[in-house]
Amino acid sequence: MRRLIASAFVMFAALPAMAQEVTTFSLDNGMDVVVIEDHRAPVVVHMVWYKIGSADEPVGASGVAHFLEHLLFKATDKLESGEFSATVSSNGGSDNAFTSHDYTAYYQRIAADRLPLMMEMESNRMENLMLTEDDIATERNVILEERNQRTENNPGALASEQFRAAQYQNHRYGVPVIGWKHEMEGLELKDTIDFYHLYYSPNNATLVVAGDVQPDEVKALAEQYYGIIPAEENLPPRIRPQEPPQRAERRLTYTDPRVSQPYLSRSYLAPERDSGAQKEVAALVYLSDLLGGSPFTSALGQALQFDSQIAVYTGAGYDGSNLDDSTFNITVAPSEGVSLSEAEAAMDQAIADFMAKPIDPAQMDSIRMQLRASEIYALDNVEGLANRYGAALSQGLAIQDVQDWPQILQDVTEADIKAVAASVLNRDQSVTGWVVSSAEEAR
Repeated sequence: MRRLIASAFVMFAALPAMAQEVTTFSLDNGMDVVVIEDHRAPVVVHMVWYKIGSADEPVGASGVAHFLEHLLFKATDKLESGEFSATVSSNGGSDNAFTSHDYTAYYQRIAADRLPLMMEMESNRMENLMLTEDDIATERNVILEERNQRTENNPGALASEQFRAAQYQNHRYGVPVIGWKHEMEGLELKDTIDFYHLYYSPNNATLVVAGDVQPDEVKALAEQYYGIIPAEENLPPRIRPQEPPQRAERRLTYTDPRVSQPYLSRSYLAPERDSGAQKEVAALVYLSDLLGGSPFTSALGQALQFDSQIAVYTGAGYDGSNLDDSTFNITVAPSEGVSLSEAEAAMDQAIADFMAKPIDPAQMDSIRMQLRASEIYALDNVEGLANRYGAALSQGLAIQDVQDWPQILQDVTEADIKAVAASVLNRDQSVTGWVVSSAEEAR
């Protein structure tokens, strides 16, 4: 097995560095444009990313960013409600949108010769949305039902909301993207119109076009359709309330009779990817795999699932793609007859053992190989590339940071991992949550 891993690593390591043909420019109104060339198929992905997400919402209006995402498919001065998506579909394409804490994005995947039509429609709804009170009432019911299905009916989702609110007590990352239900119920036309007119502006947006296109053609089209939209002169600086130093561990127990499997979750405040400073984050990617990746090779999996059989599931996760501080997360589901306190003690011991022992070089090589393979395979996904660049630029990174990332991952050492683990795995910067079906299980 080690010989197979070694030979595969050599194969991927021998491949030349693969960079995308990326061209960038800005329009006179402040809109940034990224063009990613991929001429293997006559297809294009057209995306507009607004540097506005749920963490930028006014206090008391949680959910308005996601609400507005829904409303952008309503009527404009040129399109009837629903006509945007119907037009994309009738031209053989697909479209959608999504909202995060840091951005809101709209995209279409379609034949390359339909790009002018996509730009015409997308630029139109950037400034000409025609909302009515009926739109607000109808779509508010839609998002409330979405919350009912995804959150209110899911005890794990409700628990995660509580844990996140405990982790981020001052930063808006503690507010769910979809919004708190009582504030969603109060969203009005004025809330959305004010948000729309202020933030849906070219100088607060990035256009990403990926696929079978030429940069000069994209530039001409962008100037024709987006360049005529005036910049928002009153766009405020992107300043958010930050977390004060967390000086003590926080603990919660969430009880819900619908919970079928008790489990514990711990999150630690962790650094995010910052422009020119991605080394720590890359080390955390390795740490998540080493601690809670495959149960056959990870520290938690081997110790808790196989050696002691204390747990039926272990996992660790980390995503540094945030504008502000992220979290490093560990989850353990105990075996039948094992209490959560016993499972947590075993988890802590496994972490301590990991910190005390050297990391297996073969395991490091295996992770490097997997990450390199993943980065190479990602080049085949034009939509994924558009997402990668759009999200990065919306979260404070630069084009060079995106292109440097694969090599930064390859350069991670055991010392880097142990150093970031010692810094991040600090109980005083953590939230530990127990999820149980009854008080009797909370022991």
